[in-house]
Amino acid sequence: MKIAASLALAAAALTLASPASAQFAKPEDAVKYRQGALFVMAQHFGRIGAMANGRVPFDAKAATENAEIVAEMARLPWAGFGPGTDKVTPTRAKAEIWSEQAKFKEHNEKLVGETGKLLAAAKTNSLDNLKVAFGSTANTCKACHDAFRKD
Repeated sequence: MKIAASLALAAAALTLASPASAQFAKPEDAVKYRQGALFVMAQHFGRIGAMANGRVPFDAKAATENAEIVAEMARLPWAGFGPGTDKVTPTRAKAEIWSEQAKFKEHNEKLVGETGKLLAAAKTNSLDNLKVAFGSTANTCKACHDAFRKD
């Protein structure tokens, strides 16, 4: 019985871990997915930025809630850059995403790491910690945009 349960659990884990790109019926769907994920992430990141830059009062609970969403969303869009998605328009994605996959993956991993730090900083309930983590995360976003996004 334990073996059957273990096999079922392993099969479920493999199914959930399969690349999201396999779930897209068409390259256009993948592009919509990545653009949607990036849009949602940017909206919540902007809310944190408004606090970090003093445009709205610091609210530790709201900062944490938004940082949780940013950290989760940062993991999602990468599957939407699969084969064939480089031909879909309109897009602001540069061709270098597909020709420099290793570099693009490094940026992806760095963003995921920085958004995790942003979440940790938000959980400290310290505006100063949030400002530092926000700046670092924003610089990571900018570096990827500079290398891989058309203006």
